[in-house]
Amino acid sequence: MKVPSPGESITEVEIAEWLVADGDYVEKDQAIAEVDSDKATLELPAEASGTITLKAEEGDAVEVGAIVCLIDTSAEKPAGSEQSTESSPKKVEEKKTEQVVSSSAVENKTYATGTASPAAKKILSEKGMEASSISGTGKDGRITKEDAVNAVPSMGTPTGGNRGTSHSKMSMLRRKVAERLVEAKNTTAMLTTFNEVDMSPIFALRKEYKETFKAKHGVSLGFMSFFSLAVVRALKLYPAVNSMIDGKQMLSYDFVDISIAVSGPKGLMVPVIRNAENLSFRGVEAEVKRLAIRARDGQITVDEMTGGTFTISNGGVFGSMLSTPIINPPQSGILGMHNIVERPVAIDGKVEIRPIMYVALSYDHRIIDGKESVGFLVAVKEALENPTELLMDNNIKKALEL
Repeated sequence: MKVPSPGESITEVEIAEWLVADGDYVEKDQAIAEVDSDKATLELPAEASGTITLKAEEGDAVEVGAIVCLIDTSAEKPAGSEQSTESSPKKVEEKKTEQVVSSSAVENKTYATGTASPAAKKILSEKGMEASSISGTGKDGRITKEDAVNAVPSMGTPTGGNRGTSHSKMSMLRRKVAERLVEAKNTTAMLTTFNEVDMSPIFALRKEYKETFKAKHGVSLGFMSFFSLAVVRALKLYPAVNSMIDGKQMLSYDFVDISIAVSGPKGLMVPVIRNAENLSFRGVEAEVKRLAIRARDGQITVDEMTGGTFTISNGGVFGSMLSTPIINPPQSGILGMHNIVERPVAIDGKVEIRPIMYVALSYDHRIIDGKESVGFLVAVKEALENPTELLMDNNIKKALEL
């Protein structure tokens, strides 16, 4: 089996995890491995039934088209139940190694292990340290004078707790995201502007219509549809925000593809809602749900995350009060949503408690001026605070397709 191409411009993938062991019998279309590209994690299905021989290790970077395993199609399926992963050679070898290490540790321990010599005891006492806080290098693990001299006392109160560290390899997807974030910081003149939104009107609409909406359409009436349609409206008013730099030219779009930043099992993923300007509240909510499920289940494809003219990121689901989101290159703008908190605000000269969300727009100042950026965010705020008029054309039931 050769590595299939996961998408255009991708020449290399990484074997994230083998789902079968060397020598296992696999069925056709059975998922045998997960491979990471710089855009997504994909499952690799078996092309035929037979006994598998692995030709690449987990963590290996392999070129698209390279052979990663062999399947002997002449092999017969073993009788009985499926092979237990515990009985695979890899697992057995790991168990043997654990047993050898454990038995060696027992054999090397003596009564002298961890015991300090008289000179070492004196030095440790002067340092206010216990013998149990250091390891001995002397015979049978005895703590020597040199061990005590080199020992560094803790700056805090000794607790005897674990102080271990661990290393784990970053997936290709996460490494690519890291590169793109650094690239955005280093190659754009990024600036962030902030505002606040009174979410009371949206709360009232959702309270009145969410049950009816869900019963009819099978999806919840969430915040994302309001924000997506508010963004569509604002981008029509300020098209520079829906543009990007292409060499020495400014490339503008007459459509709106909104990238939605979601947290997946392999890290940040950004699926795209295509032609959001043509979608209704129901359409946005259905597409957000579909893409979120595919990202969560690791089924999202490269094509579904390619492109996008503007990004919305919702850090509020994790409790973020305020942030400066980083532009998703080559886009020029990203809207950050945050948590909703009841705050005292002045309304017509009186203090009232309202559900307030802080919103942030990070933008590339090379092509978007302050007038456009601030105007865009104000337009988003206006639409969210007056959705019935500005997003629903004063016909709520028609807009919600009820």
